[in-house]
Amino acid sequence: MLYELAIAAYATACGFVAAGTLSSLYTLVTNRPVSFAVDLGTMWRGAVNLTLCAFAGPFIIMRNAIRGRMIEQRPVGWLVASTAIAAGWSLCSGIVMVQFVLAMRNGLL
Repeated sequence: MLYELAIAAYATACGFVAAGTLSSLYTLVTNRPVSFAVDLGTMWRGAVNLTLCAFAGPFIIMRNAIRGRMIEQRPVGWLVASTAIAAGWSLCSGIVMVQFVLAMRNGLL
C-alpha cells in the first residue's frame, strides 16, 4: 500500500508541476494570467483554451484560493477545500501526463 501511495503522490506532484508550467508558459506568451474564462472565438482557440484549462486547472484553483485567503480574508476551510480539489485534479492530470510520457518512452505513440 505504501508503494501505491508513493505513486499517487508522484503523479499528484507531476500534475501540479505540469499545471504550473503550462500556466507560466501561457502567461509568458499572452502576457495575461490563465483563467477559467474560455475564449470561443474560433473552434481551434476554444479547443486549445479548453485543453489548457483542463491541465492548468489545479494551478488556477490554488492561485485563486491563496489570493482569496490573503486579500479577501476567506476562511481557512475554503483554502483546505480548494487544496483538496486541486490535489485530486492534479492526481488525475498527473496520471495522464505520466502515462503519456511512458507511452512516448516505449514508442507506443
